[in-house]
Amino acid sequence: MSKAITGRSQDYSQWYNDLVLKAELADYSAVRGCMVIKPYGFALWENMRDTLDKMFKDTGHVNAYFPLFIPKSLFEAEEKNAEGFAKECAIVTHYRLKADPNQKGKLIVDPEAKLEEELVVRPTSEAIIWSTYKNWIQSYRDLPILVNQWANVVRWEMRTRLFLRTAEFLWQEGHTAHATKEEALVETKKMLDVYADFVENWMAVPVIKGVKTANERFAGAEDTYCIEALMQDGKALQAGTSHFLGQNFAKAFDVKFSDKENKLGYVWATSWGVSTRLIGALVMAHSDDEGLILPPRIAPLQVVIIPIYKGEEQKAAIDAKVNEIVVQLKKAGIRVKYDDSDQARPGWKFAEYEMKGVPLRLALGARDLEQGVVELARRDTREKKSVPLEGIMEVILEQLDAIQKNLFERARHFRDEHITVANNWEEFVNLLDTKGGFIAAHWDGTSETEEAIKEKTKATIRCIPLDTAPEQGVCVLTGKPSTQRVLFARAY
Repeated sequence: MSKAITGRSQDYSQWYNDLVLKAELADYSAVRGCMVIKPYGFALWENMRDTLDKMFKDTGHVNAYFPLFIPKSLFEAEEKNAEGFAKECAIVTHYRLKADPNQKGKLIVDPEAKLEEELVVRPTSEAIIWSTYKNWIQSYRDLPILVNQWANVVRWEMRTRLFLRTAEFLWQEGHTAHATKEEALVETKKMLDVYADFVENWMAVPVIKGVKTANERFAGAEDTYCIEALMQDGKALQAGTSHFLGQNFAKAFDVKFSDKENKLGYVWATSWGVSTRLIGALVMAHSDDEGLILPPRIAPLQVVIIPIYKGEEQKAAIDAKVNEIVVQLKKAGIRVKYDDSDQARPGWKFAEYEMKGVPLRLALGARDLEQGVVELARRDTREKKSVPLEGIMEVILEQLDAIQKNLFERARHFRDEHITVANNWEEFVNLLDTKGGFIAAHWDGTSETEEAIKEKTKATIRCIPLDTAPEQGVCVLTGKPSTQRVLFARAY
C-alpha cells in the first residue's frame, strides 16, 4: 500500500518522519532546515494555540506583538542570554539587493546598503521586549505586565527534524514584569501548571514537573521550570518551560519602578513558552504503525462519517440521515466531516482517516440504515462495533471521552513503567542501553559530573522533580554524597 509507513520497531526515527509526511502534517521546505506546515498540521496547531490562548487569558494575560528584528546592541545587553543564543543567531547585515552587472538576471547584495548596526532575527524576544518595557514602567501602578505573543522565531539548527527541531518554528512566549520576587515566582509556577494542565488534559500526555540544573536552564534565567514527557522509544522530550528571570533583564535594560514608599527598585521578570514541538510530542506519544492517533480534544477532525452505497437512491437516503447527525454534532461543538466524495472507495477512505488519526469513524450503508444501526470504529483501540442510530449522539460523546481518557492512561502507564531506579554506574548504563525511559539516580550536584555523564552516555538530567523527597545516597558516577535523586534520560 502506498500509504504504508516504516514500523516503529524497525526504525523509530524513520517511522516518525514517514508519519509526519504521510499524515500530511508537514513537508520539507526549499529552505534548508525549515518546514512547511500543511493545512491538516496547521489545523492541529490552531486547536492547540486557541486552547492555550484561552488558558492564558483566563489567568489574566493579554496578547501583543513585538518586532522580528533585534538590534545587536540590545541583544547583547544581557550577557548570559546573548552568549547562550549566539551560535544559533541569524543576522541581517544589508537592506538591499541589486542586479549583478556580471550575470544577467542575477542579484547580488548591494555593498553600499550595509546596515549601520546588524539586526538579530529573534531567537527569543527578551531583549526587544525589555527595552520596550523600560518605556512602559515607571511606577508600581504600571505593574504587573502580563503579556504574551504568538510568533515565529529563528534558531539556526544544524541538525533538523520536522516539528522537533527546525531553523524556524512557531511558538508563544509570555513575558511578565512584577513588583516583587514572590509575585514573579508565583507567576513562573502558575504558568508551568497551565502547561502541565494543557499537555495532560488536552494532549493526553503525562508530564513530570521539575526544575532544570544550572547547566540546562535558560540563558539569563535564575531558575527554569519545565515539564518533561516520555516518548514511545524511551526518549524524553521537554514539552514546555517557565523561567524565573529574577532582575537580570531589568538590570540589563535599566527597568526601574517607584514602589508605594516611592523607593526605586528593579523590576522582577518571568518568561515562558511552548512551540510547534508539541506536535512532535503528540505524534510520538500516541501513534502506531498504522498512522496518527490523536486525542479528541485537539484533533482537527473528531468524527468522520463515510457512506457505503450503490446508486443515487441509496446515497440520497444515507445523506438525509447523516445530515441530521452532522447538524446535531456541530451543535454540540463536535468537529465532524461527512466524506461522501466519489473520488475514492470506502476502504481507501478508512485507511486515509486511520493514517490521519481521526478518533472516531462512522460507516453507514443502505442495509445499516434499514436496520437502524451504524458501524462505529475507534482509532485508539481499532475496535469496531455496530450501534443503534437511535441515541447515536450520546454514544459518540461517550466514545470521544473514553478515547481521551484511554490515551492518557495508556501513556501514563507506559511512562510509569519506564521510571527506573539506578543505584550504581553499571545499572545506570545498562538501563539506558536496554530499557530507556527516565532513570532516577543520585548526582553529586556538580556541573562537571553532569557534563561527564552526558559525554559518556548522551543522557542528560531532564529535571529535578518538584515532588522529589530528600534521600541520602551517593552519585552514580563519582560516589560522592547526594541528598536526592534526579531524572536522567536520553532526549530529543
